[in-house]
Amino acid sequence: MTLVQHELSEPYVIYTYRYFLRQWPHLSFLAYPDETSGPVGVIVCKQSMHKDVTNRGYIAMLSVHRDWRKRGIASTLVRRTIEIMKLDGVEEVVLETEYDNSAALSLYESLGFIREKRLFRFYLNGKDAFRLVLVVPPVEYDEDNDDLKTHPALMKPLYLAPPRTIAIPALPYDSDDESSR
Repeated sequence: MTLVQHELSEPYVIYTYRYFLRQWPHLSFLAYPDETSGPVGVIVCKQSMHKDVTNRGYIAMLSVHRDWRKRGIASTLVRRTIEIMKLDGVEEVVLETEYDNSAALSLYESLGFIREKRLFRFYLNGKDAFRLVLVVPPVEYDEDNDDLKTHPALMKPLYLAPPRTIAIPALPYDSDDESSR
């Protein structure tokens, strides 16, 4: 919760987290650099039927600690979550992000999301948002082997110290270096 509170502009109360985590725990992930440190990235999502027609995934929160950005953590969290959503037949994934958050817009657009519409004064701080949408093609299963354990989304091992975590590969990093942002 601390990671989201420090890195996102929108305030969230404990009930928001409970809403997502109790109903869709399989769509929330934490990223840890190793077994001994705290999380450096988090994604919280949901998946449900939209207007009884479309199986829609929703990315509610994505946050990566400032010191750990530009290492592929956010894209890994998003890709992993979408792969899990595909197992439940997701047809589209949507989210909102501030209209001037160029880093988030660049990340999501690199993953195939497109800007659906601008939402005026969407956030409590008065800022506008863009609603982004990713149309997800259906998953093609091998009929000879329909065991979900062999699905590509689940083939890559995760470091699962606390449940729902993703290990971050070690990168050369000096914490004394200035961030380029």
